[in-house]
Amino acid sequence: MNRKTLVLGASLNPSRYSHIAMNRLKQAGHEVVAIGLKQGLVQGVNINTDLMTFKDIDTVTLYLNPKNQVPYYDYILSLKPKRVIFNPGTENPEFYNILKMNNIDFEVACTLVLLSTNQY
Repeated sequence: MNRKTLVLGASLNPSRYSHIAMNRLKQAGHEVVAIGLKQGLVQGVNINTDLMTFKDIDTVTLYLNPKNQVPYYDYILSLKPKRVIFNPGTENPEFYNILKMNNIDFEVACTLVLLSTNQY
């Protein structure tokens, strides 16, 4: 199943997990869109610096620490994703509660592990 995924906190640095995740998501056949601090291209995916109005987002995978997530709460809610993945280091109980109140599922998991174990 193709799950259109927003990588939030995307990086051009090949050693960053968000960068690796974009590559692996594409390799697994998922449509990927990305937002990061610097514009660029990773595996054919444009990293945007503006909050784009993406349609049909299934999953938002977070690569931002909890403090840096706060300005994105409303934006993520506006996308109406089916789920949000909190990768290691992004755990955020405050945001879990907001997502619950908005009937959005979330997982505290690693996107790379989910992909490698066919659980994505």
